[in-house]
This record gives sequence, structure tokens and C-alpha cells, in this order.
Amino acid sequence: MAARAGGGPLVAIGASAGGPGALASILGSLPADFSAPIVIVQHVDRAFAEGMAQWLDGQTPLAVRVACEGDRPQPGVALLAATDDHLRITRAGTLEYTREPAATPYRPSVDVFFNSLTEHWPGRVIGVLLTGMGRDGAIGLKALRMKGYHTIAQDEATSAVYGMPKAAATLGAARAILPLGRIAGELAALARI
Repeated sequence: MAARAGGGPLVAIGASAGGPGALASILGSLPADFSAPIVIVQHVDRAFAEGMAQWLDGQTPLAVRVACEGDRPQPGVALLAATDDHLRITRAGTLEYTREPAATPYRPSVDVFFNSLTEHWPGRVIGVLLTGMGRDGAIGLKALRMKGYHTIAQDEATSAVYGMPKAAATLGAARAILPLGRIAGELAALARI
């Protein structure tokens, strides 16, 4: 069953260059009883997504798998976007892949996913923007913050590439700017609220 309003939050994570290592660090540091659903949008070619999900699954006590069309975010499960299309949450609370918007330079786009959460997710969201090149995710993280959700960006010192989190910081999109080693603890604390 998907998390719903009044229940625990959905954790939405966006990453690009340097993301796999950052994701392994965060997921590996979460407690085994972490019950919030997690959806990850990492800039990765579809040919590598399944292998990345399997590798991440071996780094954490949580289940990690690729997100399939029609999946519902599940407590304690991390779903990884796995195609060259954008991942969105629907009004029904399921995940879907879409080619639109076609002009977006990154596929899957973190902004597209974060913005879909502001439109359709019925419960709380914790948005996290990790290391990466460019600006993808910064506008979507700002939209999450404007909706009253907790938002986190990785700090410069621990980012392999301080592009996406820097753009988020510049926009005022992140409520907290944290070193990588503190993000899992923050997620665990916020998931209990």
C-alpha cells in the first residue's frame, strides 16, 4: 500500500554525476526499519539502471529495485527510475513513464518528478537533491519547498559536482544544506515526525 496523507512521508531523491556513491552512502546509513517509501531519479542510461539498482540493493538493508510503470511507492522500498523517459507520480498515486516534456535536456528529469509530486502526491514529501552537473532538480525542489515540504541539498564540500545542489541553494530551494554524512540521519528523523 502506498503512503497516504497523514502517514509517513515519501522521500524523493534526485542525483546526477557522483550520485551512485552518494546514494549508496545514504541508503546504506538508513536504519533497517526505515519505513518511508523512496523514489530516486538518477541521471543514468537505461542500460545501466538495473545493474545500479542491484548494486544499491547490496549496500542497504532496504529493498532497492527499478521503478516499473504502475508501481506504487512502498514503505521501506527504494524505487529507481529506469528508462530514458521521465518518471512521474500520477493522481492515482502510481508511477508512470512519459516522453513529455520532450525539450527537457535530462532524461529522466528530476524537475519533472519533483513537480509531479507537488501536483499529485497526497501526503508529505521530503525532497533531496544530491551531487550533479547542471541545474536539474533545483526548480522542482523549490516547488516542493513552496508547498511546505522539507527540502535538503547536499553541501559543496561533499558533492562530487556542485552543480544541481548549488542551483538549489541559489534559488533558496533547500531548507537544509547538509554534508552527505548527515543526510541519512536527517531523513530518519524526519520520517518519524
